[in-house]
Amino acid sequence: MEPVKVGVVGCGVMGPRHAEVAKESPLMELVAVADLIEERAQETAERFGVETIYCEGAELCADPDVEAVVLALPACGRTELALGAFANGKHVLTEKPVAMNAAEAEQLIAARGDLSAACCSSRFRFTESAEVAADLIADGALGELRTVYCRSFFPAAPPPDGPKPEWRLKRHLNGGGFLMNWGCYDLDYLLGITGWELRPHTVLAQTWTIPPQLASHIPEGSDAETHYVALIRCEGGTMISLERGEYMAAGEEIAWQIVGTRGSLQLEMIPGSANKIVFDEATTEQGTASRTIWESEQEYSVVHRGPLTDLAEAIRENREPMTSLEKALVVQKITDAVYQSAASGECVKM
Repeated sequence: MEPVKVGVVGCGVMGPRHAEVAKESPLMELVAVADLIEERAQETAERFGVETIYCEGAELCADPDVEAVVLALPACGRTELALGAFANGKHVLTEKPVAMNAAEAEQLIAARGDLSAACCSSRFRFTESAEVAADLIADGALGELRTVYCRSFFPAAPPPDGPKPEWRLKRHLNGGGFLMNWGCYDLDYLLGITGWELRPHTVLAQTWTIPPQLASHIPEGSDAETHYVALIRCEGGTMISLERGEYMAAGEEIAWQIVGTRGSLQLEMIPGSANKIVFDEATTEQGTASRTIWESEQEYSVVHRGPLTDLAEAIRENREPMTSLEKALVVQKITDAVYQSAASGECVKM
């Protein structure tokens, strides 16, 4: 298979990781990088042996030698560049969240045409544990799904010594805060392992900003949430329950569960040294019995390789990538509804 020629826009945190994936994969050839900060672009180019360097992402998106563009910059700048890339016949992988809001995601879908495009919110579905869970659910082992649950807290740490990322908690740069940064992962994972069969239609939610005593831990002027909770009712009565927070005045907690009429799964989204899936099954004879059905060490590297490798394969195989723009739009519509409900204090119908 002829390698896909890749260009990466944004050489901050995630851009170099995408560049490394492209450089090491036989499926791809890294041909160009771009960043508004010239030193960062130069450093990434030197690290991965790339000759073509741009300051403006739009110039890379117009480069005839580039076949697929990775957009690894804050959400506020991605939609315009993606539209330009599509106009120049380029395939696109956009970092998560897919856009600032659902309206922008719909713009991308309208402009994509026959090109391939994907969102990195799919990252955690490239793990073996996600595949095992998805297969079990698809086989009907859980029966009719009742609740899909995620609760994860990151406790507050001491004040940071290094730079505080400006974009993470500013609405005008990233469309929101922790919900935009991690909620897209949570929703993509839960909707994905349940086969994208759930149809959310009502959302009740609340968000909170950082506790006052921790305000010095984040950049001045940050106005977005660090803690959110959402209850989402789907067609047929299945409920999705999400709560996630960072800078929390609470201990660490990580809990993932899919509950059905016949059984449930306890699992973990994030790869680690001792990941396992516990299957709780209820039968007439034994009641509910628990057993570990999968256990393994999972390397985090698969999370970073997955989205770009999948897009390259999708381009050459002429198939849909793991998280297409249409699926990313579903995630973004839920996200927009969470913000709307939190602002109004009322249920929002999607």
